[in-house]
Amino acid sequence: MDLFRRNRRFILLGLAPALGLYFLFVIYPIFRSFLYGFYDWNGLSAPKFIGLLNFKEILKDPVFWKSFLNNIFVVLVSIFGQLPLGMISAVILSRKFRGESFYRSVLFIPMILSTVVVALLWSTILNPQVGIVNQFLKNIGLSSLALNWLGNPATAMPTVCGVILWQFTGLYMVIFLAAIQNIPKEIHEASSLDGVTEIERLVYITLPLLWPTVMASVVLCISGSMRSFDLVFVMTEGGPAHATELMATYMYNKTFAVYKYGYGSAVSLVIFTISFGMILAGQWLMKKKQGTV
Repeated sequence: MDLFRRNRRFILLGLAPALGLYFLFVIYPIFRSFLYGFYDWNGLSAPKFIGLLNFKEILKDPVFWKSFLNNIFVVLVSIFGQLPLGMISAVILSRKFRGESFYRSVLFIPMILSTVVVALLWSTILNPQVGIVNQFLKNIGLSSLALNWLGNPATAMPTVCGVILWQFTGLYMVIFLAAIQNIPKEIHEASSLDGVTEIERLVYITLPLLWPTVMASVVLCISGSMRSFDLVFVMTEGGPAHATELMATYMYNKTFAVYKYGYGSAVSLVIFTISFGMILAGQWLMKKKQGTV
């Protein structure tokens, strides 16, 4: 802190160019995009101020509410799927055994792959005619389970969520693994001397110490799930019959498919508001559970 105070002028001077570019190319466009939500604009003609009409149209559109419910489903699957799986994987891989580095790499590899590549890969695997999933089910005599995974409204959303779990669980495994490894070894050694079992150590020592990491991971889950777009767009484009429509794909289709840029900007503002509210609510609930509120 003293070092920062002594060199504050030089530090701020060094940061100024980067902050200026960030404000110019990130903050200002976001603000302008939100502002266009109050206009009727097709991207070519002059914007026409219409007040809250775009937002009223959004609230009356059943497709938007369908996309909202789908987003909530993705959020819940991410929180109650990715976090527990990541936690279990981290606890197992925090132990020393033969090949643990290999298994860590295997679990994390999907995370470093491009989301578009993942979407194309799984679209091929799940193809109803040539996909290996259906071929495998037919070969073992379970032809009745061979489905059109992405073409059936009943199975499309769970299938997409399964792919999301596959890709991002490794991220939380690494986060929790790093947090577990940062727990002082003296705590575990002292508990061993007191006769604490492995399960008791996990429940009463490891998990409480990981609670701040869990809180941060919940925020990551919510923010990541609310802006999900590329994987769903490549795999299903929001179909069939809007079964996998998310708010981001809804915004994209309304903005670039029918050239309603003002309406799309209004949707982006609604997404931001909902996401921010959910993050605040999640943090409040987590802090309340921890007893700090």
